[in-house]
Amino acid sequence: MNKECPECGEIIKGRADKKFCSDLCRNSYNNKLNSDSVNYVRNINNILRKNRRILEELIPAETAKASKSKLTQKGFNFQYYTNVYTTKKGVSYFFCYEYGYLPIENDFYFLVKRKEYSEA
Repeated sequence: MNKECPECGEIIKGRADKKFCSDLCRNSYNNKLNSDSVNYVRNINNILRKNRRILEELIPAETAKASKSKLTQKGFNFQYYTNVYTTKKGVSYFFCYEYGYLPIENDFYFLVKRKEYSEA
């Protein structure tokens, strides 16, 4: 039984478990599969990456403090974050990957970097 390449449709020659006719077809197929084909997903991923870059820039060590206006001026979007971490005391940190922020008094934010992400 002849198998066809899922990318170009050519007959696959070689090993029985081979899935693609060439490395070019394998790469092309996987690139299409892994690309953000929907603009909505791509735009959200871009916002999350930008938020992460802004937080990374503003945190010189492990913690820092920044005003809401400074974050907004740099283009930070508070509507998008990757996860929320709630402490035992009930305080919620909002994270963009390994960088997080905690709203504090007078429109300021306490910025943090999670150690367990950097060590991995």
